[in-house]
Amino acid sequence: MHPRVRRGGPALPDPVRVVTAGSDPARVMTAGSDPVRVTAGATNSLVDVAGLRVGHAQRVGDGYRTGTTVVLAPPGGMVAGVDVRGAAPGTRETELLDPRNLVERVHAIVLTGGSAYGLSAACGVMDRLADAGIGFPVEGGVVPIVPAAVIYDLGRGGAFRAVPDGSLGAEAYDAAAHSHGPDPWTCGSVGAGTGAVAGGLAGGIGTASVVLPSGVTVAAMAVVNAVGSVLDPTGGRLSGTRYGLPGEFDHLREPGEDEVAAWPGATVTSFNTTIGVVATDLTLTKAQCGKLAGVAHDGLARAIRPAHTMVDGDTIFGLSTCALPFPFLGPTALDSPEPGTVCLGGAAGSTEGFEGAAGPAPVGAGRNAPGAAGLHDVLAAGADVFSRAVAHAMLAATGRDGAPAYRDVFPSAWGK
Repeated sequence: MHPRVRRGGPALPDPVRVVTAGSDPARVMTAGSDPVRVTAGATNSLVDVAGLRVGHAQRVGDGYRTGTTVVLAPPGGMVAGVDVRGAAPGTRETELLDPRNLVERVHAIVLTGGSAYGLSAACGVMDRLADAGIGFPVEGGVVPIVPAAVIYDLGRGGAFRAVPDGSLGAEAYDAAAHSHGPDPWTCGSVGAGTGAVAGGLAGGIGTASVVLPSGVTVAAMAVVNAVGSVLDPTGGRLSGTRYGLPGEFDHLREPGEDEVAAWPGATVTSFNTTIGVVATDLTLTKAQCGKLAGVAHDGLARAIRPAHTMVDGDTIFGLSTCALPFPFLGPTALDSPEPGTVCLGGAAGSTEGFEGAAGPAPVGAGRNAPGAAGLHDVLAAGADVFSRAVAHAMLAATGRDGAPAYRDVFPSAWGK
């Protein structure tokens, strides 16, 4: 049997092929016989997925070193799934994301410090959404759907119970609601990453994006607070930089041997956790969003070693704004009988009447969602963008007592 032919179904499209020529980290996607380079979005951040907005709020001083980050959905909400891999998670509303359960769209995602205490930050976001009339409609009003996940940063500002609360969540919501694009606080020791530590180094928030040859955008945001190391085991290079796009990390060098030898690393001292989101504008079902989150964990594990430990609560949300119906015609889409049709289990169906992000989703968004072949490139990109987001978090983090920044420990990586 030909390798691209499946029993009982059509031939699969050619897979994504990543090639590296010498030290060139370029990503080349093979569509038929024509190589196509993928590129970062306009801002190389989560907001390259049109309609998503991000806001951060933090408290530093008077015993605090923590914060909250909010990802707001476009009008009409977004489809979401989740994958929890760590053994010590702190989450809210994740059961609603099971494809068997009722709610099809969420209205915000909250990423926050404060361990389980910090989940109260989601209440402030929920209040803001309810005041705006945004939520799941029920008799008498709406119930905003706000899943959340936490990192463990208790006591990193000096006071154990100095944690995010509803007011900090509302502040992060306000920052997102009035955001019209990326701001200076996109990456680094801000929001949920304010008190983050990763392998003994200062952690933080990082983000990255990619535009596939089809025009579909995939982006990620990571809050890096891992017990594991973010460094390549053979030296001081950040593991996540290996998945960079052309020019993204080209300014970095391999750190000097003396700096690598002088860095003692870190031992397990408390609970940790890396959390984040991976998003696309392609229409996905809840189950497919869950799969996207699961494959993004591969990106986490490429950039952090070890991952998913007993003292991490690693959790990633997969999001779809449903702005693009499937297939969004491109080199990796399944062949359709004619333009304007979608393939549903081998049959064709019209895209007429698709309402996208601004309107209600079909049940599970299934009428316009991709099959296994069409989803492949999105999943592959989801893993890579998460690895890159982890690297950007470490590069942008600000050092402090007990948690030096990567740039301070390995200045030769910048040629200094």
